[in-house]
Amino acid sequence: MNNQDNSIDRFLSHYTDELKRGLESIDAELLKEIASILNRAIQSGNTIYTCGNGGSSSIAEHFVCDFLKGASTSTKIQPIIHSLTSNTPTLTAVANDISYDDVFSHQIGKYGNMGDILLCISSSGNSKNVIQAIEKANLDNLNTISLVGFDGGKVKLISDYCIHIPINNYGVVEDIHHSLMHILAQYIRLTNLEKPEEAKKIIF
Repeated sequence: MNNQDNSIDRFLSHYTDELKRGLESIDAELLKEIASILNRAIQSGNTIYTCGNGGSSSIAEHFVCDFLKGASTSTKIQPIIHSLTSNTPTLTAVANDISYDDVFSHQIGKYGNMGDILLCISSSGNSKNVIQAIEKANLDNLNTISLVGFDGGKVKLISDYCIHIPINNYGVVEDIHHSLMHILAQYIRLTNLEKPEEAKKIIF
């Protein structure tokens, strides 16, 4: 992007071009596999944990809303999903008494069980607390899924499954990660409808 060009129309054009490029980079087969893993975990009664920092933390919490409320509506499933970013007393206690790098891994160590899923969102892929959460989850035999951007960072290398959006813009990466959250939640809802024949009447 040319920083000397301040026209909003050109900025909009470039931004939407980057969105399109990022969306086109998504591996549909990998996305299908991740949806299947999430679906199996939900049907087996396993817990899905989400986490992220900054804007990614809001996407992690939105995941909870769209799975717990959205994906369960008019379906045969009851997802068990928790955001590790939403308990302020726990976050501040661990950050203050142990380390901010441990705010997610500490919770995984207390709550996580074999077969559960840790879904991490990190634009840079290098947030230490996300990396430590994945390392702890891997050690405890949870399935690890991540959404990353930029070059993918260490998170891409240590996750069981990773959707990498190779764009160097936080806003664009976060927009696409948010879209992926909606796609996964809505697709899982669609495939678990109590009355599949009424799918056209469902408002997603």
